[in-house]
Amino acid sequence: MPEPASPGPVTADDLDLAVRLAVAALRAAPAAAWDDRAGSLEWDCWETVEHLSDDLFAYAAQLGLRTPPLTANVPFLWESRRPGGPANAIHADRAAGPGGLLQVLEASGALLVSMVRTTPSSVRAHHIFGDADPEGFAAMGILETVVHTYDLTEGLGLPWSPPADVCARVIARILPDVPQDTDPWPTLLWATGRGDLPGHPRRTSWRWYSEPRP
Repeated sequence: MPEPASPGPVTADDLDLAVRLAVAALRAAPAAAWDDRAGSLEWDCWETVEHLSDDLFAYAAQLGLRTPPLTANVPFLWESRRPGGPANAIHADRAAGPGGLLQVLEASGALLVSMVRTTPSSVRAHHIFGDADPEGFAAMGILETVVHTYDLTEGLGLPWSPPADVCARVIARILPDVPQDTDPWPTLLWATGRGDLPGHPRRTSWRWYSEPRP
């Protein structure tokens, strides 16, 4: 049986599309719902968008130094606003409302898109799951975006289904230990402990592999 065709590399355009679709989906949320819990997470929806924004910002920062760090994260101060809340360097001004919160998300995504577009593919920067190249950081940013938007839309009562081809490229790049020939979006949810996949036990722990592979 022939090997399935490669879905191709993860690109800055893929990341840009994922963030744009996420922001568009979340704009439909009722203002009163942002304090509700985000799906299966222990965070509310507002905190979860801050966490996602923080992820995208932090990945951009890792690529931003002339000599990126290979042993640690850039030492921004990450702190939680409440016990059990996410520890972020990025926090949105509550006075700006949900519209301002989504601006923070869009801006953080744009920073990472720009860094992925402009950083040479030979560059490596630290991540706990493997020192990554720009494509790896793009894939990580997309994974965080699509699965946390799933958490958010679960909590906000909104539909969400990211493009299958983008999900397939993310799976191929950073999740080599999961099935590569199943429906990409359900597979990505299963891979991150958020759904079921026929023939496979439910995952209770998971990680990705962000280092480039030969």
